[in-house]
Amino acid sequence: MELTGADIVVRCLAEEGVDHVFGYPGGAVLYIYDAIYKQDNFKHVLVRHEQAAIHAADAYSRSSDKVGVALVTSGPGVTNAVTGIATAYMDSIPMVILSGQVPTAAIGEDAFQECDTVGITRPCVKHNFLVRDIKDLAETMRRAFYIARTGRPGPVLVDIPKDITVATCKYMPKRGEIKMRSYAPVVKGHQGQIKKAVQMLLAAERPMIYVGGGVIASGAHEELMKLVDMTGAPVTTTLMALGAFPATDPRFVGMPGMHGTYEANLAMQNSDVLLAVGARFDDRVVGNPRHFSQNPRKIIHIDIDPSSISKRVRVDVPIVGNIKNVLDDMLPLYEQAAAESPRNAGALAKWWEQVEEWRGRRCLAYENSDSIIKPQFVVEKLWEVTGGNAIVTSDVGQHQMWAAQYYKFDAPRRWLNSGGLGTMGVGLPYAMGAQMANPDADIACITGEGSIQMNIQELSTCKQYRLTPKILCLNNRYLGMVRQWQQIEYGSRYSESYVDALPDFVKLVESYGHVGIRIEKPADVEPALREAFNKHKDRLVFLDFITDQTENVWPMVKAGRGLTEMLLGSEDL
Repeated sequence: MELTGADIVVRCLAEEGVDHVFGYPGGAVLYIYDAIYKQDNFKHVLVRHEQAAIHAADAYSRSSDKVGVALVTSGPGVTNAVTGIATAYMDSIPMVILSGQVPTAAIGEDAFQECDTVGITRPCVKHNFLVRDIKDLAETMRRAFYIARTGRPGPVLVDIPKDITVATCKYMPKRGEIKMRSYAPVVKGHQGQIKKAVQMLLAAERPMIYVGGGVIASGAHEELMKLVDMTGAPVTTTLMALGAFPATDPRFVGMPGMHGTYEANLAMQNSDVLLAVGARFDDRVVGNPRHFSQNPRKIIHIDIDPSSISKRVRVDVPIVGNIKNVLDDMLPLYEQAAAESPRNAGALAKWWEQVEEWRGRRCLAYENSDSIIKPQFVVEKLWEVTGGNAIVTSDVGQHQMWAAQYYKFDAPRRWLNSGGLGTMGVGLPYAMGAQMANPDADIACITGEGSIQMNIQELSTCKQYRLTPKILCLNNRYLGMVRQWQQIEYGSRYSESYVDALPDFVKLVESYGHVGIRIEKPADVEPALREAFNKHKDRLVFLDFITDQTENVWPMVKAGRGLTEMLLGSEDL
């Protein structure tokens, strides 16, 4: 049959099983929007800013294991989207972004709302396409989804000129799996390397398992649990991997890195065999690579992306492949080898004695107050009120770290935050995308008074689509993490970190038709949370918690320092 380019776009989205598209219309994509109007295979969600469209689609993917889809117009539409695209790229989130472009004849002529979308986005996408012939449109759309979801996932952009959306050609439905000679990610690990890893783990006296977001991306949390049961090793998960291993399990020692726990960092540094599973040894985790490498240890690294292996830290046994596939192969080999040559139980018990001694420092303990709200207390109460079962989104800053430290995530895809790029403003759009993907879940957005204002216009989107996240603003009237660094590194010179022109959030939220609650006393924290999640279950509730301005995130490893050089509190300054 003959279809227009716009109709082909809509057909391809339906073929891929897309349920929701997040977007904002403009001249270059109006034919696509007209085709959307005439179909009922998926729902379009109208955001109030293109950045929010990308963030919402990103969270839709993070919380559901589906490919998120966003649609923006040319020029400022797509440049507004770049921050969201880069956010998804840094965290390896599968997405397809459709952008409008000026007609093909006008490309390069500085036409109205023209920009070099392919050039601008090339550094922050897994791949991008400019469609110049309508005959290539359907195949390009299918390749975009295939590339986004396979190998190391990531965002793929398809730039579609306006004349392509109105042109017509014959359309053939999708048949079979996409095959690309130039793109063939390795999914099965090398058996010889897996056997080496098994022998190394069995010989270890101080084993440690370091888990990254790849475990969640590959759906390998059950296989990870089996491996931990077999090895008995302590487990640390990165910020991106919280929930890949249950935080309430006694073998979990917390996050590693800059704001990781004392026990996680010391165990990372002093292990003799470190198994890295879907992690990338980034600077926020290992600190100074030279310091990290000064202790003798063997490192096994499993990752689907070969470019991530030995990129910052040299490893001894590299294994390239899909995490789930590699662990499926490793588990029976480990079980068989352990039966033939059991591990050193005495050495492992001694190692755990040391880990428990480090854990005894209680590095996350804080001094609570009856007169002023401590931010950590709010997060702990949120965990209690929701039974640990909420999907929690966060913005970026101190509140993000407190959420990661004090909300115990026991399952994957319940913690959504910007890990690699550190993008302020993601929290509310993330909550929107998460609720669209999980309509029956409790959604909590932990934010700060600085971050929330970056995309606060999305309260309008929430009103239109009756979205009901509970927004917890840990309001300390500072750009908190900036203030903390200025205190520690810049002689307490608080340059432009104090926010002295804040709105009345309760009135602002109420003007959008939502519920606003201001909380100033610790005794009111739990009742306010229960009111939000029970009495106002079907409403968006903004909880403005007026918190201690002086509270810092501890522990902390200064930039450029090693994992053992932690500050555990103000007394270490």
